[in-house]
Amino acid sequence: MFFHRQELQFKATPDKSDPLFARKLQEVLGGQYGEITVAMQYGFQAWNSHLPGKYRDLLFGIGAEEMGHVEMLAIMIAQLLEKAPAEDTEAAVKADPTLAAVVGGMDVQHAIVAGAGARPVDSNGNPWQGSYITASGNLLADFTANANAEMQGRVQVARLWHMTDDAGVKDLLSFLLARDTMHQNQWIAAARELREEGLEGLPVPNKFPLKNEVREVAYTYLNFSDGAAAAEGSWASGPTPDGLGEFSYAEGPGSSVPMPPPTQPNIGLYGTMPVPGPLGKAAATVKDALTGD
Repeated sequence: MFFHRQELQFKATPDKSDPLFARKLQEVLGGQYGEITVAMQYGFQAWNSHLPGKYRDLLFGIGAEEMGHVEMLAIMIAQLLEKAPAEDTEAAVKADPTLAAVVGGMDVQHAIVAGAGARPVDSNGNPWQGSYITASGNLLADFTANANAEMQGRVQVARLWHMTDDAGVKDLLSFLLARDTMHQNQWIAAARELREEGLEGLPVPNKFPLKNEVREVAYTYLNFSDGAAAAEGSWASGPTPDGLGEFSYAEGPGSSVPMPPPTQPNIGLYGTMPVPGPLGKAAATVKDALTGD
């Protein structure tokens, strides 16, 4: 059950309207790593969780918080669009060709479709997609994906912070940056706790029998580049993070097999085949006669 309280977690009031920045903010609302994504991602991970207790509760709680962040950004975007009359913009564009180019960066659908409101899209107007969500049912895999989502989102919010001089917008972005700091740390802590408690481990999924993989290449760094600097990394020598092996380094793939011959699909699919044109037509005619097509 969801219950909406008509309050915000933090203030979301700009100093002035700014339709261009409203478009930029759409990225951290409806982009791949925006607030809609993490809100839905944590929600689906919770609903799909097979494990009762603290981890499921964590997902429910943070998913609900992120929905509140969706609301704050949507309201901020609407306010940035609130006092930008179309007639004033049109007059300014006619008077200044340079400004016309800048105004060309506005999202016209903010006005045409949303009536000066936020939309569930990214900064280029691409609709938010459910395919952005990661919810595998494996909590170590999911928590690792969550940490990445928070890192990517925080990078984008930090960039936006430098793109505006509006103190009200900066206040909101500063708050979101702080919450992203917390969420990065919490997912890393939760992933570590899963491993410490023996519920999950590396490699993910750790319950898959290792005897079913080609173990001789499981910890070998195969260098597919003409550069050699990768050999200096801790992934090329020393103990592996899963504690089950030692890294090694090898140049090139280390093995190869002959390429299989080209496939020969059904002639009715009309791919280019090694049969010459007239013969190919005849073969297709015979097939049609035999199959009644």
